[in-house]
Amino acid sequence: MGKRRMPDLYRAPFPLYTIKVDPKTGWVITAGGGGGSKTGIKNAVHFLGLELVGDQHCATLVHSHDTDTRATMNLAIGGDVIAAGQDGRCSLMRFRQHQPRGKAAAKDAGGGSEKGAARRRAGKGGKGSEGAAARGNVSEMNDNTTQISVDTFGEVQSDLNPQDPLQKCVRFSPDLSLLLTGGTDGHIRVWEYPSLKEKLDFKAHEGEIEDLDISPNNKHLVTVGRDFACSIWSGNQLAMSLCWHEKMPQIAAKSYRYMSCRFGKVEDQKDTLRLYTVQIPHKRDRKPPQCYLSKWDGQNFLPMLTNPCGTEVISTLAVSDSGTFLGLGTVTGSVAIYVAFSLQKLYYVQESHGIVVTDLAFLPDTPKGQSLKGNNEAAMLSVAVDSRCQMHTVRNRRSFPIWLVLFFCGLMVVGAVLLLRHLFPGFI
Repeated sequence: MGKRRMPDLYRAPFPLYTIKVDPKTGWVITAGGGGGSKTGIKNAVHFLGLELVGDQHCATLVHSHDTDTRATMNLAIGGDVIAAGQDGRCSLMRFRQHQPRGKAAAKDAGGGSEKGAARRRAGKGGKGSEGAAARGNVSEMNDNTTQISVDTFGEVQSDLNPQDPLQKCVRFSPDLSLLLTGGTDGHIRVWEYPSLKEKLDFKAHEGEIEDLDISPNNKHLVTVGRDFACSIWSGNQLAMSLCWHEKMPQIAAKSYRYMSCRFGKVEDQKDTLRLYTVQIPHKRDRKPPQCYLSKWDGQNFLPMLTNPCGTEVISTLAVSDSGTFLGLGTVTGSVAIYVAFSLQKLYYVQESHGIVVTDLAFLPDTPKGQSLKGNNEAAMLSVAVDSRCQMHTVRNRRSFPIWLVLFFCGLMVVGAVLLLRHLFPGFI
């Protein structure tokens, strides 16, 4: 695929910086805003209901949660909790689904009249509306839509940069026992979850941290920073530093820096793990140099494969749940999907967005996610500063069942034997 405008799945009234898909409900959670500037651009987290109608995906706004003067720049989902990076803080918000008001009123008829009246007063904008906002912005779309409440229950200081504190990345550990953040002050901070008791705080990089990820067993933490380093940590102890161009003498030292890092599974190999990193040029030349995508063994961190991935500067990386596909977004708005095994490009739309792609998210490999994929091998969402959310799909490649292939092979063998017997009567 080349340069063409993809249809918008959804368009927000503010720039979008991050997107995730809730594995259980299939809700698309995206966020952004105008920050603290007085431009009139709001800051919010939007919950979208995603549907597959025929072969087309469509999304509707289910709930909007106002985040006041702070734009959400990055987020992670852990169960029913969102960890949202807002300036130099990480805000924790719990989201819940409620019955549609019409059904709830019918169910509670007689016994819930007072609660129903309170809800009606809140909907009319009286004092009850202020209480509803304080409790978490309960969605008031209409009587028959899904209703979601969002409550902020905790907050931690995740970046202490004295000039401009900014959290740049956040992750929950796979077992939801840890919350990890990185920011512009170069520190990794780890909190026990859900108590939010600080466990670790250490200087991981000189300058900003671009990305981080943690292995499924919580054994290794990988971080990348603007100081050209990709580091593997065991707790707060540096285990090793990676060098992606060790066998590429044509690459000068400090001509590239790491941009993203992600652990990924290997399909049909339960205990096998891979690490993927993206390297981008540190400086731009008149003739744009290639960016590179690297694959590492996720246990011993030995390099396995490095391939160029185009001259457009990569801005974000995503890995599918199965570990089969990688997603790349660029600063020029292009979106690509690669095969993780070979690092070969499978799908590409040039300048699908009008400006930098800020985040990507594959539909999860859960029952809800599978039903939303439809007849697609992969489905990936993208968001950008242009306020647009788009869906990118890779159709299932046609294949024959293995039994059918073996059957035809057997027929060919039998046919060859019969032909030889006919041509050479003494054969066999």
